[in-house]
Amino acid sequence: MNLPEYYHSWITWIGDGTGAPDAILHIHAGLAVLLLTRLVSGRSLGTFIPFAAVVIAEAGNEIMDYLVYGMRWADTLSDVANTLFWPLVISLGVRLRPMAARDWNRR
Repeated sequence: MNLPEYYHSWITWIGDGTGAPDAILHIHAGLAVLLLTRLVSGRSLGTFIPFAAVVIAEAGNEIMDYLVYGMRWADTLSDVANTLFWPLVISLGVRLRPMAARDWNRR
């Protein structure tokens, strides 16, 4: 078994084990990668470093899907949207939030 097929069997095992639909798994995976990268790197969500890790992880996932299934645009676009939406919203929210008065005084 080659790496893409092994990866796919592992992803299928997760889906079968949780019973969650693929879309929900993508949402959870995106948020998990975002928060784990935040914790490991120590970088704020507003720096977009954690979001970049989500983008890289999703690109890797879609490359593996491509190697197993070939190009399936509808599935790929849906997966990308589900994985990136909330991490992007959270990153933008943290980046664009108004600075608290106590933080303003520390500048």
